[in-house]
Amino acid sequence: MGRAFEFRKARKMKRWSAMSKAFTRIGKDIVMAVKEGGPDPDSNARLRAVIQNAKSVNMPKDNVERAIKRASDKSLGDFKEVVFEGYAPHGIAILIETATDNNTRTVANVRSYFNKCDGSLGTSGSVVFMFDHVCNFRINRGDMDLEELELELIDFGVEEIFEDEDGCLIYAPFESFGAIQSYLENHTLEILSSGFERIPQVTKALTPEQVADVEKLLEKIEDDDDVQNVYHTMDETTD
Repeated sequence: MGRAFEFRKARKMKRWSAMSKAFTRIGKDIVMAVKEGGPDPDSNARLRAVIQNAKSVNMPKDNVERAIKRASDKSLGDFKEVVFEGYAPHGIAILIETATDNNTRTVANVRSYFNKCDGSLGTSGSVVFMFDHVCNFRINRGDMDLEELELELIDFGVEEIFEDEDGCLIYAPFESFGAIQSYLENHTLEILSSGFERIPQVTKALTPEQVADVEKLLEKIEDDDDVQNVYHTMDETTD
């Protein structure tokens, strides 16, 4: 098993556990997908992917349809995807993905979290190079052999395929997302969920006391409504 497997295992059930927060994140993803490619999932691959993710967290169909209808309203403002970079205490790098309709508010909030928790908000490019940007798919492979599937997908850049109780997990570079999505759909392999993650190239082990310092900052950031995802270089296998 490689880094993607260990990363997934360490983060499982941690930062995507609050159902209301998941619904908020997916609602914003729907708005951005519709604004980009229209309200028809048949012709909008990004929207299809978001709807799959909504199903994976049991988001009611009515909620999804309302979000699509709301996003189609031209009077609704756009959400902008903004990435923030910085350091938590004890030299832990943090990468924050946000979706905001008010960048001034989001910048002020994120800066305040770092300041209150003895961290420092960095400039663009200060920590992003420490993370590999990857795409992932969770699928139901049916009767298809795992080794056979891996051979089929290797030409699309797939780096890891493994199984857990939630299904078959596929990891590949960020830019491979579209090609892999098309392959899976064309071969009627059910996509249960999909998305993007940033896997730290190197992690740092901390003492329990130091972990608590970092977790204090992470919790403040993750509670912000504008925040979609948070990644860091703290070793989570020992906390």
